[in-house]
Amino acid sequence: MTHETMITVQQTARPDGFPTPAHFAFVEAPVPAPARGTALVENLLWSVDPYHREAMDGDSLWTLNSPMEGRTLGRVVDSRAPGLSPGDLVMHRRGWRTHSVVRPGDVRPVPEFEGVPLAAHLSVLGGTGLSAYVGLTRIARLQPGEDLFVSAAAGGVGTAAGRFARLLGAGRLVGSAGSARKVAHLTEHVGFDAAFDYHAGPVSELLAKAAPDGLDAALDGVGGDHLEASIAALREHGRIAWVGAVAQYHSLSAPPPAPRNLFDLVEKSIRLEGFLVSDHTDAQQELYDFAVPHLRSGRLPLDVTVVDGFEHIVDAFLGMLRGENIGKMLVSRSS
Repeated sequence: MTHETMITVQQTARPDGFPTPAHFAFVEAPVPAPARGTALVENLLWSVDPYHREAMDGDSLWTLNSPMEGRTLGRVVDSRAPGLSPGDLVMHRRGWRTHSVVRPGDVRPVPEFEGVPLAAHLSVLGGTGLSAYVGLTRIARLQPGEDLFVSAAAGGVGTAAGRFARLLGAGRLVGSAGSARKVAHLTEHVGFDAAFDYHAGPVSELLAKAAPDGLDAALDGVGGDHLEASIAALREHGRIAWVGAVAQYHSLSAPPPAPRNLFDLVEKSIRLEGFLVSDHTDAQQELYDFAVPHLRSGRLPLDVTVVDGFEHIVDAFLGMLRGENIGKMLVSRSS
């Protein structure tokens, strides 16, 4: 990869089940010059996210044989657009490519907070952290002392939610994860009081054992048996913030059965609310105000797995889907 060559990743076929490298192609072209009203961004850091798997199944985000979409951080290197100057650090969604041509409306300026690493802007300060923050504060409305369950707690949103919940004064904090290594990370480093490997038995039984006195709220990104377990464990007037359904991303033709205890929502007056973080971009400054002081003080460490080299972005994406990461999975430009 050279600075004279632009590389884009394109999806070449729809997967049936778990995707493979054969579903992608790396396409080279000359780096384009920006036209009037646009700027050229050299990308530095890419986010690979669970929702990208869902995007592979239709044309809403990823069209076959076209550059793909994803959250990306980069610097402007050439500009013919007002308000964008060479050297500006920006966030945009024209990712999965080494260079992007953007318009001012496509990007969000990234503040360079002293003492805060750039990786924070694609993890706890980016869409991942915003999902966790909005889920806890606006949807689940977590109050100090309340007990919380976080599913997929060792992933990007899960680790951010765990750390945010602890800073917000949560009571008992319980999480699920996919391996003993991840369970240990949650209890030894993130601040969870209890965690379990969801492969170890029925999730409802594992959660009931970890939270024998019940819970006040849940942040669920899995669906299926995890959502059913959350409903069973919640006390009266509990709240569930539902942010994803990773359990069905590889089996859209035969998704897992819906929770069998949905009527408990009525009997226990539980509120279940799904949300899209894109509907809550007005909370971005609120997230900065909350998280940046803790990042600077060290009370909010980053949980990130960084893969070095854009050429490994597909491997990083597939590894994230297999659960190989702890915290947010990122890809950095080769050093």
